[in-house]
Amino acid sequence: MVDKEDRVTRNNDFTIEVHGVTKSFGYHLVLRGIDLQLKRGEFLAIFGRNGAGKTTFLKVLATLLKPSSGSVRLAGLDLNDNSMEIQRKIGVVSHQTFLYDELTAYENLRFYGRMYDVPDLEERIHELLAKVGLTSRIHDRVRTLSRGMQQRLAIARAMVHDPSILLLDEPETGLDQYASAMLRELLVTFDAEERTVVMTTHSLERGLQMGNRTVILSKGRIAYEGSNKDLNLTELQEIYRRYTGAGQ
Repeated sequence: MVDKEDRVTRNNDFTIEVHGVTKSFGYHLVLRGIDLQLKRGEFLAIFGRNGAGKTTFLKVLATLLKPSSGSVRLAGLDLNDNSMEIQRKIGVVSHQTFLYDELTAYENLRFYGRMYDVPDLEERIHELLAKVGLTSRIHDRVRTLSRGMQQRLAIARAMVHDPSILLLDEPETGLDQYASAMLRELLVTFDAEERTVVMTTHSLERGLQMGNRTVILSKGRIAYEGSNKDLNLTELQEIYRRYTGAGQ
Protein backbone atom coordinates (compact mmCIF):
# COMPACT_ATOMS: atom_id res chain seq x y z
CA MET A 1 0.00 0.00 0.00
CA VAL A 2 1.34 3.44 -0.97
CA ASP A 3 1.82 5.85 1.90
CA LYS A 4 -0.37 8.96 1.53
CA GLU A 5 2.52 11.32 2.15
CA ASP A 6 4.58 9.69 -0.62
CA ARG A 7 1.62 9.68 -2.98
CA VAL A 8 1.04 13.39 -2.57
CA THR A 9 4.60 14.43 -3.44
CA ARG A 10 4.38 12.89 -6.92
CA ASN A 11 2.08 15.68 -8.14
CA ASN A 12 2.97 19.29 -7.43
CA ASP A 13 -0.27 20.72 -8.85
CA PHE A 14 -2.70 22.12 -6.31
CA THR A 15 -6.28 20.89 -6.68
CA ILE A 16 -7.51 23.39 -4.08
CA GLU A 17 -6.11 26.92 -3.79
CA VAL A 18 -7.66 29.39 -1.37
CA HIS A 19 -6.23 32.88 -0.89
CA GLY A 20 -7.50 35.53 1.53
CA VAL A 21 -11.07 34.21 1.63
CA THR A 22 -13.56 36.02 3.83
CA LYS A 23 -17.29 35.47 4.22
CA SER A 24 -19.74 37.83 5.88
CA PHE A 25 -23.41 37.49 6.66
CA GLY A 26 -24.53 41.07 7.07
CA TYR A 27 -22.20 42.57 9.65
CA HIS A 28 -21.15 39.17 10.97
CA LEU A 29 -17.73 38.11 9.65
CA VAL A 30 -17.54 34.29 9.71
CA LEU A 31 -14.37 33.65 7.67
CA ARG A 32 -11.52 36.07 8.26
CA GLY A 33 -8.88 35.53 5.60
CA ILE A 34 -8.40 31.83 4.87
CA ASP A 35 -5.28 30.73 2.96
CA LEU A 36 -4.98 27.05 2.04
CA GLN A 37 -3.43 24.88 -0.65
CA LEU A 38 -4.04 21.17 -1.17
CA LYS A 39 -2.41 18.79 -3.62
CA ARG A 40 -4.03 15.87 -5.36
CA GLY A 41 -4.41 12.89 -3.02
CA GLU A 42 -4.29 14.88 0.22
CA PHE A 43 -6.92 14.26 2.90
CA LEU A 44 -7.45 17.33 5.07
CA ALA A 45 -9.29 17.09 8.39
CA ILE A 46 -10.72 20.40 9.63
CA PHE A 47 -11.47 20.81 13.33
CA GLY A 48 -12.92 23.67 15.32
CA ARG A 49 -15.52 24.54 17.88
CA ASN A 50 -19.11 25.32 16.88
CA GLY A 51 -19.18 28.65 15.10
CA ALA A 52 -15.53 28.49 14.04
CA GLY A 53 -16.49 28.62 10.35
CA LYS A 54 -16.00 24.96 9.32
CA THR A 55 -19.32 24.44 7.54
CA THR A 56 -19.24 27.91 5.97
CA PHE A 57 -15.79 27.22 4.55
CA LEU A 58 -16.89 23.87 3.13
CA LYS A 59 -19.96 25.50 1.57
CA VAL A 60 -17.67 27.99 -0.16
CA LEU A 61 -15.59 25.13 -1.57
CA ALA A 62 -18.80 23.38 -2.64
CA THR A 63 -19.93 26.52 -4.57
CA LEU A 64 -22.98 26.79 -2.28
CA LEU A 65 -21.73 30.14 -0.95
CA LYS A 66 -19.71 32.85 -2.68
CA PRO A 67 -16.84 34.32 -0.68
CA SER A 68 -17.17 37.98 0.25
CA SER A 69 -13.55 38.51 -0.79
CA GLY A 70 -10.51 36.50 -1.76
CA SER A 71 -10.07 33.83 -4.42
CA VAL A 72 -10.78 30.10 -4.70
CA ARG A 73 -9.49 27.77 -7.41
CA LEU A 74 -10.63 24.15 -7.59
CA ALA A 75 -9.07 21.74 -10.08
CA GLY A 76 -7.49 24.75 -11.78
CA LEU A 77 -10.77 26.63 -12.20
CA ASP A 78 -11.68 29.96 -10.64
CA LEU A 79 -14.77 29.66 -8.45
CA ASN A 80 -16.29 32.98 -9.52
CA ASP A 81 -16.17 32.22 -13.24
CA ASN A 82 -16.63 28.44 -13.40
CA SER A 83 -19.04 27.35 -10.67
CA MET A 84 -21.04 25.05 -12.97
CA GLU A 85 -17.95 23.31 -14.31
CA ILE A 86 -16.50 23.02 -10.81
CA GLN A 87 -19.65 21.24 -9.62
CA ARG A 88 -18.81 18.45 -12.05
CA LYS A 89 -15.45 17.99 -10.36
CA ILE A 90 -16.62 17.87 -6.74
CA GLY A 91 -18.69 15.50 -4.65
CA VAL A 92 -20.36 16.65 -1.43
CA VAL A 93 -21.40 14.53 1.55
CA SER A 94 -22.92 16.03 4.70
CA HIS A 95 -25.39 15.03 7.40
CA GLN A 96 -28.00 16.04 4.78
CA THR A 97 -28.17 13.24 2.22
CA PHE A 98 -29.58 15.27 -0.73
CA LEU A 99 -31.52 12.13 -1.70
CA TYR A 100 -35.14 11.92 -2.85
CA ASP A 101 -37.10 9.88 -0.29
CA GLU A 102 -39.75 8.62 -2.71
CA LEU A 103 -37.22 7.43 -5.29
CA THR A 104 -35.38 4.13 -5.01
CA ALA A 105 -31.64 3.84 -4.50
CA TYR A 106 -31.27 3.06 -8.18
CA GLU A 107 -33.49 5.96 -9.28
CA ASN A 108 -31.55 8.44 -7.14
CA LEU A 109 -28.23 7.44 -8.69
CA ARG A 110 -29.73 7.44 -12.18
CA PHE A 111 -31.11 10.96 -11.61
CA TYR A 112 -27.75 12.38 -10.51
CA GLY A 113 -25.85 10.36 -13.11
CA ARG A 114 -27.95 11.82 -15.91
CA MET A 115 -27.47 15.30 -14.47
CA TYR A 116 -23.70 14.85 -14.87
CA ASP A 117 -23.86 12.95 -18.19
CA VAL A 118 -22.06 9.98 -16.66
CA PRO A 119 -20.91 7.52 -19.35
CA ASP A 120 -21.90 3.85 -18.96
CA LEU A 121 -24.30 4.95 -16.24
CA GLU A 122 -25.97 1.57 -15.66
CA GLU A 123 -22.61 -0.07 -15.03
CA ARG A 124 -21.54 2.81 -12.78
CA ILE A 125 -24.73 2.57 -10.68
CA HIS A 126 -24.33 -1.16 -10.07
CA GLU A 127 -20.62 -0.72 -9.32
CA LEU A 128 -21.30 1.97 -6.70
CA LEU A 129 -24.20 0.15 -5.06
CA ALA A 130 -21.98 -2.92 -4.69
CA LYS A 131 -19.22 -0.76 -3.24
CA VAL A 132 -21.51 0.75 -0.59
CA GLY A 133 -23.15 -2.61 0.18
CA LEU A 134 -26.63 -1.76 -1.08
CA THR A 135 -27.06 -4.09 -4.06
CA SER A 136 -29.84 -5.96 -2.27
CA ARG A 137 -31.72 -2.68 -1.64
CA ILE A 138 -31.35 -1.32 -5.18
CA HIS A 139 -35.11 -1.01 -5.77
CA ASP A 140 -36.09 0.07 -2.24
CA ARG A 141 -37.30 3.61 -1.67
CA VAL A 142 -34.87 5.80 0.27
CA ARG A 143 -37.40 6.45 3.04
CA THR A 144 -37.35 2.70 3.88
CA LEU A 145 -33.56 2.65 4.38
CA SER A 146 -31.87 3.11 7.75
CA ARG A 147 -29.96 6.32 8.46
CA GLY A 148 -26.66 4.53 7.94
CA MET A 149 -27.81 3.07 4.61
CA GLN A 150 -28.98 6.48 3.46
CA GLN A 151 -25.60 7.96 4.25
CA ARG A 152 -23.85 5.19 2.33
CA LEU A 153 -26.13 5.88 -0.61
CA ALA A 154 -25.31 9.58 -0.25
CA ILE A 155 -21.64 8.72 -0.71
CA ALA A 156 -22.51 6.77 -3.86
CA ARG A 157 -24.49 9.81 -5.06
CA ALA A 158 -21.52 12.08 -4.41
CA MET A 159 -19.19 9.71 -6.28
CA VAL A 160 -21.42 8.85 -9.26
CA HIS A 161 -19.60 11.31 -11.58
CA ASP A 162 -16.15 10.29 -10.27
CA PRO A 163 -15.19 13.71 -8.84
CA SER A 164 -11.57 14.64 -8.28
CA ILE A 165 -12.48 16.49 -5.05
CA LEU A 166 -14.63 15.10 -2.22
CA LEU A 167 -16.02 17.45 0.46
CA LEU A 168 -17.34 15.92 3.68
CA ASP A 169 -19.18 18.03 6.24
CA GLU A 170 -19.42 16.00 9.47
CA PRO A 171 -20.64 12.95 7.53
CA GLU A 172 -21.01 10.77 10.66
CA THR A 173 -23.59 13.00 12.34
CA GLY A 174 -26.53 10.92 13.58
CA LEU A 175 -24.97 7.54 12.77
CA ASP A 176 -24.56 4.71 15.26
CA GLN A 177 -21.17 3.10 15.88
CA TYR A 178 -21.64 0.33 13.29
CA ALA A 179 -22.82 2.71 10.56
CA SER A 180 -19.95 5.09 11.33
CA ALA A 181 -17.42 2.27 10.98
CA MET A 182 -18.87 1.26 7.59
CA LEU A 183 -18.80 4.88 6.47
CA ARG A 184 -15.12 5.21 7.39
CA GLU A 185 -14.26 2.04 5.47
CA LEU A 186 -16.01 3.43 2.40
CA LEU A 187 -14.19 6.74 2.62
CA VAL A 188 -10.83 4.99 2.90
CA THR A 189 -11.71 2.99 -0.23
CA PHE A 190 -12.63 6.08 -2.21
CA ASP A 191 -9.63 8.02 -0.85
CA ALA A 192 -7.34 5.31 -2.25
CA GLU A 193 -8.38 6.48 -5.72
CA GLU A 194 -6.13 9.55 -5.32
CA ARG A 195 -8.80 12.19 -5.07
CA THR A 196 -8.46 15.23 -2.79
CA VAL A 197 -10.63 15.05 0.33
CA VAL A 198 -11.63 17.78 2.79
CA MET A 199 -13.57 16.69 5.88
CA THR A 200 -14.92 18.68 8.80
CA THR A 201 -15.39 16.66 11.97
CA HIS A 202 -15.72 17.05 15.72
CA SER A 203 -13.81 13.81 16.28
CA LEU A 204 -10.09 14.47 16.70
CA GLU A 205 -9.41 10.74 16.71
CA ARG A 206 -11.31 10.16 13.46
CA GLY A 207 -9.71 13.06 11.67
CA LEU A 208 -6.25 12.00 12.77
CA GLN A 209 -6.82 8.43 11.58
CA MET A 210 -8.22 9.36 8.18
CA GLY A 211 -6.43 12.56 7.23
CA ASN A 212 -2.84 13.28 6.36
CA ARG A 213 -3.14 16.99 7.19
CA THR A 214 -4.93 18.91 9.91
CA VAL A 215 -6.35 22.41 10.09
CA ILE A 216 -7.86 23.93 13.22
CA LEU A 217 -10.21 26.86 12.69
CA SER A 218 -10.80 29.38 15.44
CA LYS A 219 -13.02 32.42 15.05
CA GLY A 220 -12.91 32.20 11.27
CA ARG A 221 -9.14 31.92 10.96
CA ILE A 222 -6.70 29.04 10.52
CA ALA A 223 -5.14 28.86 13.95
CA TYR A 224 -3.11 25.71 13.23
CA GLU A 225 -2.09 23.76 10.15
CA GLY A 226 0.20 20.74 10.02
CA SER A 227 0.93 17.20 8.88
CA ASN A 228 -0.53 14.19 10.68
CA LYS A 229 2.48 12.03 9.86
CA ASP A 230 4.16 12.15 13.27
CA LEU A 231 1.21 13.41 15.30
CA ASN A 232 -0.53 11.28 17.94
CA LEU A 233 -3.95 11.82 19.50
CA THR A 234 -2.62 13.20 22.79
CA GLU A 235 -0.54 15.79 20.96
CA LEU A 236 -3.49 16.75 18.75
CA GLN A 237 -5.75 17.14 21.78
CA GLU A 238 -3.22 19.47 23.38
CA ILE A 239 -2.87 21.49 20.17
CA TYR A 240 -6.64 21.72 19.87
CA ARG A 241 -7.01 22.98 23.44
CA ARG A 242 -4.21 25.48 22.94
CA TYR A 243 -5.68 27.05 19.80
CA THR A 244 -9.41 26.88 20.59
CA GLY A 245 -9.48 27.30 24.35
CA ALA A 246 -11.59 24.14 24.63
CA GLY A 247 -11.85 22.86 28.18
CA GLN A 248 -10.64 26.11 29.69
